[in-house]
Amino acid sequence: MRDCVFCRIVARQSHADVEYEDDAVLAFKDIYPKAPVHVLIVPKRHIDSILTMERQDAELLGRCLLAARTVGEAKGFGERGYRLRVNCGPGGGQVVNHVHVHFLAG
Repeated sequence: MRDCVFCRIVARQSHADVEYEDDAVLAFKDIYPKAPVHVLIVPKRHIDSILTMERQDAELLGRCLLAARTVGEAKGFGERGYRLRVNCGPGGGQVVNHVHVHFLAG
């Protein structure tokens, strides 16, 4: 998806402050943070939304949650806790049509 800002970030065509990366997931600082620590965790493969995901996408989205745990531990929130949020569709507040997990802490 060339017009997807998150796909451009994954492809390194747009800049982002990367916090975590593995073969399937990229996590980077949100440019409009809603908490002192606000990281977006995205699958590298484009999936529009939880509303359009398919069964075969479940493992990839699980990898996003494991990445959130890794980010939490790296940021010092592994034991204190943090909030994860996934907005689904325009009525649920999803602005970018590439599924992503908001990691919020502090």
